[in-house]
Amino acid sequence: MGGMAETDIGTGTGRRVSAARERLLSTAGQLFYAEGIHTVGVDRLVAEAKVTNATFYRHFRSKDDLAVAHIEGVDRAIRAQIASLTAARPPADAILRGIGASLVDQIRSPGYRGCAFLNAAAEFPDPTHPVHRAVVAHRDWFLRTITALFAEITVAQSDHAGRHFVMLRDGAMSAGYLGDPALAGETLLRGIDGLLRIHATRDDPDPPAPTPTHPRPPRPDIDCSPPAL
Repeated sequence: MGGMAETDIGTGTGRRVSAARERLLSTAGQLFYAEGIHTVGVDRLVAEAKVTNATFYRHFRSKDDLAVAHIEGVDRAIRAQIASLTAARPPADAILRGIGASLVDQIRSPGYRGCAFLNAAAEFPDPTHPVHRAVVAHRDWFLRTITALFAEITVAQSDHAGRHFVMLRDGAMSAGYLGDPALAGETLLRGIDGLLRIHATRDDPDPPAPTPTHPRPPRPDIDCSPPAL
């Protein structure tokens, strides 16, 4: 088909996936995260992905269309990671601690440049732009997911606790890039621990004595930046 290699992996829908499209998405993810979406032009994307301009426009109507596909791909990966973690049915607090621990690993990783979703929203502030809408869709889902986990701990305060967790996450991811990653990660984990203890105590008329340490939580590898090539 015009020399364009294809594979059957990656969709779960029975449709064939172009290897060239996957290379474009992988290349775009790396460059967009490292340098910004607006900074990277189509010519560079085409050259580094080793495809032609015709191939690019066969798969994406524009660079913005590619940016949306990139954001939606990161969103799908995070949804799958959390679904895999919750499938084992651990306690809600263990899942929340695991998400926090994974975020800390990301903040402390080499090449960390903040949250790809927040970065994209800053580049596309117009709420009607498809990239901005893709970011908002992910964040709406993430907030609902965190709130549902807190609902297993505190029914009355789950909405507040969910918003608090997401704000802790946003602040830590920004502080980890602009300041000391170790301190940002430590502050995030302390904040999550405090949030869980406060809300568990409020809903439990006879709370158990706090334990001095917590077992290492499961880590779902929640990653808001693309993996290294």
